[in-house]
Amino acid sequence: MKIGVLLKQTPDTETKIKIKPDASGIEEADIKWVINPYDEYGVEEALRLKDAAGGGEVVIITAGVKRAVESMRQALAMGADRGIRIDTEGLSLDDYTVSVALANALKAENFDILFAGKQAVDDDSVQVAHGVATLLGWPCLWPIEQITLNEDKKSVTVTRPVAGGVKEILEVTLPGVICCDKGKNDPRYASLPGIMKAKSKPIAELKGADLLGGETPKVVWSGFSLPPERKAGKILKGEPEEVCAELVKLLREEAKVI
Repeated sequence: MKIGVLLKQTPDTETKIKIKPDASGIEEADIKWVINPYDEYGVEEALRLKDAAGGGEVVIITAGVKRAVESMRQALAMGADRGIRIDTEGLSLDDYTVSVALANALKAENFDILFAGKQAVDDDSVQVAHGVATLLGWPCLWPIEQITLNEDKKSVTVTRPVAGGVKEILEVTLPGVICCDKGKNDPRYASLPGIMKAKSKPIAELKGADLLGGETPKVVWSGFSLPPERKAGKILKGEPEEVCAELVKLLREEAKVI
């Protein structure tokens, strides 16, 4: 079975973000970059599916600049077989054009199934995996907590959460795109032998401009700003009756919520 995984390199969620002086984006120099956490679940499910299928190949696909190779190597150390990086250096891209570049690169690979995280933790746009599925004409299932390969090895059964704590169970004929949420399977740690092997696993490079087919961005990002800082909290002291009376007064006169 040939399995692809869409992987995005994102800032560590503990990184302190700084805005560029012209508000056109974020300062990237001091950022710690990591695999998008939800994409790690995609890598884990891809590796488990490969085992369930009795073998095959897991390929990591990234659209990003050169530093994205570091995150790709981490996925290869987890057990993926090879990688494909679409070089986006110097390009101005949005979710649509990223989807176009990825889809055009994927067409040459003839994957049986494609995994992705349910969203990227930097922009939370939840569009690229759906865009790729649409351009390929594949079904897209989101968000998925559990996946099982069926006996025919041509379809999978998946579990996804819906409102009220209810689980929805779906069966989909492959090929398809599976967007992974946190599930029962935590991403594995890369072993030392895995890390050493990852250094020699191949990562092919494609030019993003060659894959766009003349398509241009539909969205331009601008006007970046940090959220306003929260006001300092207040601690009310005294007897319960006094505290309750003061709290109600503050909620009515300062917070104006009652």
